[in-house]
Amino acid sequence: MNKSLLVGAVLGAVGVTAGGAVATYSLVKSGPEYAEVLAVDPINQEIKTPRKECHDVAVTHRKPVQDQHQVAGTVIGAVGGGLLGHLVGGGKGKTLATVAGAVGGGYAGNKVQEHMQNGDTYTTTESRCNTVNDISNQVMGYNVKYQLNGQVGQVKMDRDPGSKIPVNKDGQLVLTQQ
Repeated sequence: MNKSLLVGAVLGAVGVTAGGAVATYSLVKSGPEYAEVLAVDPINQEIKTPRKECHDVAVTHRKPVQDQHQVAGTVIGAVGGGLLGHLVGGGKGKTLATVAGAVGGGYAGNKVQEHMQNGDTYTTTESRCNTVNDISNQVMGYNVKYQLNGQVGQVKMDRDPGSKIPVNKDGQLVLTQQ
């Protein structure tokens, strides 16, 4: 083989190897491509969603009263009590018994009618509604703790970055997903 050809080939190989070494050094010297993620904590927000909740209830009503003062019961009781009182005793005692029977019977008749009116009811079913809140949690972002070039930092991100965060050639974190 020709000596100059051999020298040229050796020098060419040395030049290519040196160029590769310089290129590799510049890539390594530019810094890491990723920051190591140390912890990821979700940022939660409580969401309240109102909704209407209804249920049926039984409601008891008093029927309307036509004789609010129980006049009919008082009169019927007084007449009945007076008749019974009249049957008891004689002479002036008969009059006193009649009056006492009428007063007592009137009072009793009034109370009987009042009790009957209070017990005169009907029941309806009514729907009762109120507003309740359903509560849920929504992730609003993430607090991410990372390590880059031996320094620990923290950043808020809109997504979980996983185990590492990309770093651009200026050494800054790439926080947005492309």
